[in-house]
Amino acid sequence: MSDHDAHKEGSVHIVSYGQLVAVWVSLLLLTVTTVAVTRVDLGAGKVWAALAIACVKSGLVIAFFMHMKYEARLFRIIFFVALVTLAVFIGLTFFDVLYR
Repeated sequence: MSDHDAHKEGSVHIVSYGQLVAVWVSLLLLTVTTVAVTRVDLGAGKVWAALAIACVKSGLVIAFFMHMKYEARLFRIIFFVALVTLAVFIGLTFFDVLYR
């Protein structure tokens, strides 16, 4: 299959360098935000805040670097639900360990 045929079928998505750089800068800022959250005394909320930021970061990586942005809507929703479920389970585990 040539590049022209692949592009015609819709399987090739070209993302501009500017958009990729913007996502990368956003990921860096979210990393700085995660570090800043660890410096603030939020109690158990610190874990939830860090997990929320991690969900946003993973969503950006999946959407732009793994091209999930161009998939069907149902597929994107299923991935989002899976990420949130994972974050809740990890958060509940940390919450349990915190109060032992």
